[in-house]
Amino acid sequence: MNITKESTIAELVAQDYRVTAVFKNKAIDFCCNGNRSIQEVCNNQSLDADQLINELTATMQQGGATNIDYNSWPLDLLADYVEKKHHRYVEKAIPEILPYLEKITRVHGGRHAELEEVLALFNEGAGELTKHMKKEELILFPYIRKMVKAEAAKTTVEAAFGTVQNPIEQMMHEHDTEGDRYRKISALTNNYTVPEDGCNTYRVTLSLLKEFEDDLHLHIHLENNILFPKSILLEKQLNA
Repeated sequence: MNITKESTIAELVAQDYRVTAVFKNKAIDFCCNGNRSIQEVCNNQSLDADQLINELTATMQQGGATNIDYNSWPLDLLADYVEKKHHRYVEKAIPEILPYLEKITRVHGGRHAELEEVLALFNEGAGELTKHMKKEELILFPYIRKMVKAEAAKTTVEAAFGTVQNPIEQMMHEHDTEGDRYRKISALTNNYTVPEDGCNTYRVTLSLLKEFEDDLHLHIHLENNILFPKSILLEKQLNA
C-alpha cells in the first residue's frame, strides 16, 4: 500500500493492524478518531508527516508476524467474530478485574488517591459496555447478517430503525465515550505503571487493565474502521 499524507489512520489500520504500534508510540488515536488523514494528525500533534510515513511503511514491509486480514472478511463473519471474541472477553474480564481493583483501592488508596477514580471509571465503563454490546447483539448485528443474506439472494431488506447509519452513529458515539474513559485510566495510572510500593496484586491488576484496553482498541477498530463503513455501503448497494 502506498502511504500518502492524505491516507487516513483508519484505512492504514484496516490494511495492516501492526501499524497500531507506531500510532500508540506517538499517542495517535487510531480506533475512535481513525477518519483523520496523516497530514491532519501531524499538524494537530506537531509531528513530521514524512517521518511518520517512513515508520508506517517500514512496519508494513516487515515480515514475520502474521497480520490477520480482517478487511477481507465477509461482514457476517466479522460480526460473529466481534461478538464471540471481543464481547465474550469483556463479559469474562469485568468480573475478573473488578475484585482486584477494589482490593488495591482499599489497600493502597490512601497513598494512591487516583485509584478511587480508576475504580469509578472502570465501574461506569463496565455498565455502559454491557448495555452497548447487547444493543449490538440484539439490533445492529442481526440486521447486518440480514443484509449479507439479502445480497446473496439478490433481494432487499428493511430496517425498523430507518437506516443502518442510525444505530451505527449511536454505537460510534458510545465508542468515543469508552475511548475517552480509558485514556483517563491510562493517564491516571501513568500508562499502567506499577508504583514502587505496589504489591503483586497491584501489578496483576494494572496488567489486566492494560490488556482490557488493548482488546477494546482492536474491538472498536474492527467496528469503526471496517464493519460499520462496509455495512453502510452494503445497505446503499442493496437499496440502489
